Amino acid sequence: MAKIFQVTARAGMTRIVEPVARGLLRAGVSPNAVTVTGTLGVLVGALGFGARGQLVAGALIVTVFALTDLLDGTMARMSGGSTRFGAFLDSSMDRIADSAVFGAVAFWLAGQHNQSGVAAALLCLAAGGLVSYVKARAEGLGMTCNVGIAERTERLLIVGVGGLLTGLGVDPALEIALWLLAAVSIFTVGQRMAHVYRQAQLVGSE
Repeated sequence: MAKIFQVTARAGMTRIVEPVARGLLRAGVSPNAVTVTGTLGVLVGALGFGARGQLVAGALIVTVFALTDLLDGTMARMSGGSTRFGAFLDSSMDRIADSAVFGAVAFWLAGQHNQSGVAAALLCLAAGGLVSYVKARAEGLGMTCNVGIAERTERLLIVGVGGLLTGLGVDPALEIALWLLAAVSIFTVGQRMAHVYRQAQLVGSE
């Protein structure tokens, strides 16, 4: 069910993103420029606003710029496919942005003396890194790993909604979102490891 929702949501976003992608390409903007701009936007939202407790502004800015993850990929596809450096840059910028988001959240929660929230934020940061690493390592070994219920965009949207609600006065929303995100991220790591294990077993039996 979660995968069906993801596919449906992404299909809807694609109808919005594609005209923007075409316009940017016609204007001479490269996918790599969009990747870097998106990361800078996330850094501003996370460190400039979120870490200072301005959660509504921070969450909105991070969410908007996180969606460039869909935009640069669409632009790369329309322009003939992603280059090796483009894929490397995108992955590297994603890790920088994720670190800023969860580092900023942990910093703010520490200032609120919310130790449980800090623990959840750090767990999200570690688990999110593992989600990406497991996929990259599997693909480096020649296997596929396109499974899991918590892709990067979904993870940022969950923490963004939590931050927005907390900023609007629903105090426990961010901590709840972080623990939920930690759980689904760890589950995704397990899904991916199991998927790779099954492929390795099939290869070994041939």
